[in-house]
Amino acid sequence: MKSLEAVFDTITTENSRFLLVIAPALAAALWGGLYVVSMWGFDSVPPVTLAFARVGLGAAVLILLVQYAYPRRTFTAREWGGFIALGVVVAASITTQFLGTELTTASQGSLITVSTPVFAVALGITVLGERLERRAILGMALAMGGTVLVLAGQYDLTALSGGTTAGIGLLVVASATWAVYTVFGKPLVTRYSALETAAYSATVATVILALGVPIELWLTDTALASIPITLPLVLAVGYLGVFGTAVAWYLWYKGLEYVSASVVSVFLFIQPVVGGALGALFLGEQLGPLFLAGGAVMGVGVWFLSSEPAARGTAESQRADHNTPTDEGTDGVIVRSD
Repeated sequence: MKSLEAVFDTITTENSRFLLVIAPALAAALWGGLYVVSMWGFDSVPPVTLAFARVGLGAAVLILLVQYAYPRRTFTAREWGGFIALGVVVAASITTQFLGTELTTASQGSLITVSTPVFAVALGITVLGERLERRAILGMALAMGGTVLVLAGQYDLTALSGGTTAGIGLLVVASATWAVYTVFGKPLVTRYSALETAAYSATVATVILALGVPIELWLTDTALASIPITLPLVLAVGYLGVFGTAVAWYLWYKGLEYVSASVVSVFLFIQPVVGGALGALFLGEQLGPLFLAGGAVMGVGVWFLSSEPAARGTAESQRADHNTPTDEGTDGVIVRSD
């Protein structure tokens, strides 16, 4: 049986652009599904406790896959430091996202969340030295513009009051830290794998979030026994952990193996479109003309990015580097032969 990584490598050997589009796009689509799943009783679970349950379940799934795919891989102390740093950052991102969501309105949260690609592009250019062709810039502009139209079709953007300044600030931090998790994760993803980077960073984040749970329960005077464990809640947390974390984080990082962090981040614009579409399908919500027009514009922008020549060239070169044979050094650490 082929490992998950081997299956993806086979797909990209046959059609590199398939993974370029499908991996981060599917991740964003899975996050879009969180909008519908959140209606299943998350209000009864404190935010940090919910974040711990989500990331902990996702980390468990990812670690099991790592043990199957890379049973003998070892790392240097410096490389473990990189995984730990990513874990700290993503723990901060998930915590501030959950806390900020409780303190803001839906329209505020949606608008601030789509600022993540802006942070990621800025970091990609300044930290990784990424360069964007005109076609990529046009695609990003179309995707962002289309997403704003989608949100305008769902919410009254002229009435953005109602949330607290603290909540807005927390969501800005969540967006910025996810961009950091994306950009600074790329070197480890490229050198090793999306699966390992997602798994080890999620494991570190689980430990950090676990430390925050008793503090949250004490501050909110909440007892774990008082949280009703219902079937919808169990299914919702299961979706959050397995699909919203394990699968989505892996797919997100998998895209980084084949294209720049700046381009991958733009696929986040798909999230509100999927959320709105699923809301209409499962919750009976109405989709207006602005939503449909915005979705179309966003789709054109994503198509520009997926067919952008420089992105395809990056995909090919990074795939070649990813497939470079590795040798095991005398200290047991995997080092590239080049």
